[in-house]
Amino acid sequence: MLTPTQQVGLILQHLKTRILDIYTPEQRAGIEKSEDWRQFSRRMDTHFPKLMNELDSVYGNNEALLPMLEMLLAQAWQSYSQRSASLKNIDIERENNPDWILSNKQVGGVCYVDLFAGDLKGLKAKIPYFQELGLTYLHLMPLFKCPEGKSDGGYAVSSYRDVNPALGTIGDLREVIAALHEAGISAVVDFIFNHTSNEHEWAQRCADGDPLFDNFYYIFPDRRMPDQYDRTLREIFPDQHPGGFSQLEDGRWVWTTFNSFQWDLNYSNPWVFRAMAGEMLFLANLGVDILRMDAVAFIWKQMGTSCENLPQAHALIRAFNAVMRIAAPAVFFKSEAIVHPDQVVQYIGQDECQIGYNPLQMALLWNTLATREVNLLHQALTYRHNLPDHTAWVNYVRSHDDIGWTFADEDAAYLGISGYDHRQFLNRFFVNRFDGSFARGVPFQYNPNTGDCRVSGTSAALAGLAQNDPHAVSRIKLLYSIALSTGGLPLIYLGDEVGTPNDDGWAQDSNKSDDSRWAHRPRYNEALYAQRNDPSTAAGQIYQGLRHMIAVRQNNPRFDGGRLVTFNTNNKHIIGYIRNNALLAFGNFSEYPQTVTAHTLQAMPFKAHDLIGGKTVSLNQDLTLQPYQVMWLEIA
Repeated sequence: MLTPTQQVGLILQHLKTRILDIYTPEQRAGIEKSEDWRQFSRRMDTHFPKLMNELDSVYGNNEALLPMLEMLLAQAWQSYSQRSASLKNIDIERENNPDWILSNKQVGGVCYVDLFAGDLKGLKAKIPYFQELGLTYLHLMPLFKCPEGKSDGGYAVSSYRDVNPALGTIGDLREVIAALHEAGISAVVDFIFNHTSNEHEWAQRCADGDPLFDNFYYIFPDRRMPDQYDRTLREIFPDQHPGGFSQLEDGRWVWTTFNSFQWDLNYSNPWVFRAMAGEMLFLANLGVDILRMDAVAFIWKQMGTSCENLPQAHALIRAFNAVMRIAAPAVFFKSEAIVHPDQVVQYIGQDECQIGYNPLQMALLWNTLATREVNLLHQALTYRHNLPDHTAWVNYVRSHDDIGWTFADEDAAYLGISGYDHRQFLNRFFVNRFDGSFARGVPFQYNPNTGDCRVSGTSAALAGLAQNDPHAVSRIKLLYSIALSTGGLPLIYLGDEVGTPNDDGWAQDSNKSDDSRWAHRPRYNEALYAQRNDPSTAAGQIYQGLRHMIAVRQNNPRFDGGRLVTFNTNNKHIIGYIRNNALLAFGNFSEYPQTVTAHTLQAMPFKAHDLIGGKTVSLNQDLTLQPYQVMWLEIA
């Protein structure tokens, strides 16, 4: 009897043969001698067993698995053979250096193409600015074809191979990516693989009963099955629709985790996996460097569960990752999992998502501003920050999405904090319903049944710049200093670097009025960007402060890598941590001067150089930080 390894080996050889069977003997002989086939075959030998194992764990009893794999790998070979020489070179570079994303040189930015630059041609013209800021990574928010009007900010995709016509063409996108690469900037796009829009060809053909798209989505004739699923589902957007389903005009019900126009894909059908892998390969050959894997927690459904964070979801992402390692190994995955911290980290691994958003750190940065106490942030950096080798956090201050208070209740309880009560306080504080608040955020998706709420707002609005708070600029710089120095890849939501305020007109737009997140997705503010080099303005102070910190980071290997060790400052207002045994970082989260005592610093060298302030400081005496001051001290 064959061992499992031998069985997989036979399947692998069969699939290689089937890939080549379409060619004439002469063509086949030439292909087998080619460098392309040598590389592809080598990668299949390495990664096919992983692909087979993951898919077998999901589809083991499904007779469509092997036919699907045969078509998938033939498609992967065609995709790789058509991949440009420059991308194949990047493939080899990143195979040999999987830690490229952990370099201190890496700094990211994120924007909506239309809001920041009008269209793709306008974005291309902004590349000199991205270089000026120091970006090496640019995430272009959803830019593919989507329904007109409401589209969840582009997250309802109608085609993964067509750009939204208002932004340009797929050819324009290819040109932008090539120009970014020439400027040393990686291109990042969203891969929305939990759902498509109801206008996607697959959705329309599935709804019409086309047998080629049978069971591509979850469509039910009545409420019997949806009612059973709904008993254990969490409502994501209760304002849009209760439960997880929406009714079609013909009376049927379709699974819609997020919005009625976003239909969840049915991954229990292996042909859905193959179809989505094909879209992924298309994006890889455009030159995309990183795919932001959207809503990773939701892609597998199982009766009697929350349909979140199930083992099959991880298996499918690892299988997608194996496809990329075979056909486009330069492409990395970024996870977007806004779930319990224990579950967030489970999506991050060299064989799953190599990088992932750090929602806990983001939420706790704002929490620490509100409370002025670093306890929860220090706890998170101590116990929840370090990741497996060759992986990295994406550290951010805010994103296009709302801020949810994603700390674990058990972590809060350890510090004597009631998670529920504390979230209520934070919601009130950041929407200006708490005496003394400096924030001017907007509530998002208030749920009267649970009391749950999230918060919308630009950094400027949440940090106090909207009402000219004298500490607002320093608060923004402090938050970004943490993102830039805690290890991993820092990400700037473009507009924050010049203090762009909320867009107050979102509520007057009928396509946006039911989604307060549009408040913190403002358009490019020409006046503020014109002030970025004027230190007498708030825009200039923020921009110059961030630009200085970025330059320090990119020119100092002490910021390389992702790991850190926390440092107990013995002051509840000052966060401290050490990078690479060579850099000691402090940040004061209070509006008053705060001190780290000489006794606390006694294990440090007598003197250190502050990379931000440019001065030598004595560590054999008390060290005082001014309100919201940051220090990055060289200690080795």
